[in-house]
Amino acid sequence: MKRFDLLVFDWDGTLMDSAGTIVTSLQAACTDLGLPVPSDAAARHIIGLGLNEALAELLPGLAPSDYDRLVERYRHHFLSQDHEIPLFEGAFEAIQDLSGMGFMLAVATGKSRRGLDRAFSYTNLGRFFHASRCADESFSKPHPAMLLELMDEMGTSPDKTLMIGDTTHDLQMAINARVQGVGVAYGAHPKENLLALSPMACLDHFSELDQWLRMHA
Repeated sequence: MKRFDLLVFDWDGTLMDSAGTIVTSLQAACTDLGLPVPSDAAARHIIGLGLNEALAELLPGLAPSDYDRLVERYRHHFLSQDHEIPLFEGAFEAIQDLSGMGFMLAVATGKSRRGLDRAFSYTNLGRFFHASRCADESFSKPHPAMLLELMDEMGTSPDKTLMIGDTTHDLQMAINARVQGVGVAYGAHPKENLLALSPMACLDHFSELDQWLRMHA
C-alpha cells in the first residue's frame, strides 16, 4: 500500500547531474562581465532558486538592471552544454517504474519553463510526469507555492505528498507547504545542511533513493 500519492522531484542535482555545470556556467558568466567570481560553495548554495533570487543572493552588489546581461551570459554557457548533461545513473528507469507503480509524479524546479522543457525533451523523461512548476511561473523556492499549486492541480493533500530534492531550498519549501521531504546528498548542498531540516531520509546515492522510494513511499 502506497503511503504517498504524489511524488514531487526537484530536477537539477536530484534527477540530473547538472550541479557542476550550473556552477561553472555561473562562474564563466561572472568572468565575462568582470564581476566577482563566486566560489564553488557559494554557487552551489543558490542552485534551486529562481534566477533573480539566486543572483540577488550570490551578487548582492549587482544592480537588478544588470541581471539580464548576466543571465544572458549564464544561458550562453549552460545551453551550450545542457544537451550533454546526463541523468543520474538509474534515474530514467526509476521514474519509469514509479510511474508504472501508480504514483503521480511532478517536478518543482528552479529552472525556467523553457529550460525544463528542453531537459524533458533531451532525456525523454517528460512523458512520465503529470505536472510541473518552474521558477518563472511561480514563486521561487523555498516559498511553498509550487507545492501548493501542484497539490491543487493533482487533487492531493499534504499528507499524501512527498518532496524529493538536493537542496535546503527544496526541504524548506516542503516544510512551508506542510509536506514531508526526502533529501539527497549527491547534489548541490552538503548532507549536514540537509539533515538540519529533519527530512524523512537523506540518501547518498541515487540507487539508495530509488530503493527507499520503492520500500517507503
